Amino acid sequence: MITGFILRALEGKILIAAGILVAFALLIPALNLLMPPDSALHVPTYIMSLLGKYLCYALLALALDLVWGYCGILSLGHGAFFALGGYAMGMYLMRQIGSRGVYGDPILPDFMVFLNWKELPWFWYGMDMFPVAMAMVLIVPGLLAFVFGWFAFRSRVNGVYLSIITQAMTYALMLAFFRNDMGFGGNNGLTDYKEILGFSVQADGTRAVLFALSAIFLALCLVIASGITRSKFGKVLVGVRDAESRVRFLGYRVENIKLFTFVVSAMMAGIAGALFVPQVGIINPGEFAPANSIEVVVWTAVGGRGTLIGPIIGAILVNVGKSYFTGAFPDLWLFALGGLFIFVTLFLPKGIVGTVQASLAKRKDYAREADKDAANGDVKPQPAPVAAE
Repeated sequence: MITGFILRALEGKILIAAGILVAFALLIPALNLLMPPDSALHVPTYIMSLLGKYLCYALLALALDLVWGYCGILSLGHGAFFALGGYAMGMYLMRQIGSRGVYGDPILPDFMVFLNWKELPWFWYGMDMFPVAMAMVLIVPGLLAFVFGWFAFRSRVNGVYLSIITQAMTYALMLAFFRNDMGFGGNNGLTDYKEILGFSVQADGTRAVLFALSAIFLALCLVIASGITRSKFGKVLVGVRDAESRVRFLGYRVENIKLFTFVVSAMMAGIAGALFVPQVGIINPGEFAPANSIEVVVWTAVGGRGTLIGPIIGAILVNVGKSYFTGAFPDLWLFALGGLFIFVTLFLPKGIVGTVQASLAKRKDYAREADKDAANGDVKPQPAPVAAE
């Protein structure tokens, strides 16, 4: 069964995309660590970290595409799953600081000492162990998605109403994490990390490994998403997107199909957040902001929802543009982003990859029709039979 899943997942373009990501996972760190700084081929550490951040965003867009592009669930709350995965990683990194913090407390993080906390909250227990923290990266976003989806999908909340509820959930979490008494650093969040698994977070080698892991996990999640969408379950998933009532009348439990996809997507978003935090060095409640989730929708739409590869391309292209515009024209970035979304909606409704795929499909259809016409032209017409007198 696993072999069949992998074979279905690794079809042409997915295999090429995964191969490119694995190649980047090896090439970019090699150019950073092995090439001298004065070489034209040297990739600076800050560029590598920036590219790693883009790959984390690409994984988040891929997670959204799985539920929006293939199941028809427009989630405006995936930023929450991303942030929860980031906070799980941030809690582990904070526990690794130990007595090297500003206040020198071996157990309590600096912000807890500053706020006069006397003991570590119960939900911080075990977060100093890497396996426990990585389990929380998957469990916490997955559990939130399961609980939310259980009630929403069984209540048959669909369309814009579901989108609004997911956005409200994200906003509520943002307000909660801003509170100092939540035990997550309040407005300042979690930062000032020292090491991960005994290695300095600031070291070039650690940065290279984090970039490589970002590329590899993106390739792995791409293969998993491809396997899901190309399976029999994926066919039903598309049926739920296009004609939910018909799929329900056929006897399928639509709410279970949606719930499974939503939970898997949330876990992917949590992984993206966990890889994001050590590369940028901070996680704060701003990651819960509803505007961030809306940006993910823009990335997915620009690249082409329902294509898997499209959201990856869209996330990278839009964030490259964001890095340029926020530096050159900081006051115009939001206008540029809004204009881009309007342009894509009006002129590229299928996104970049979707438009290219449609164009190639039309060319194949034209070529097929031309071949048919040529074949019909080669057949000489037969004379009509003459009736016997």
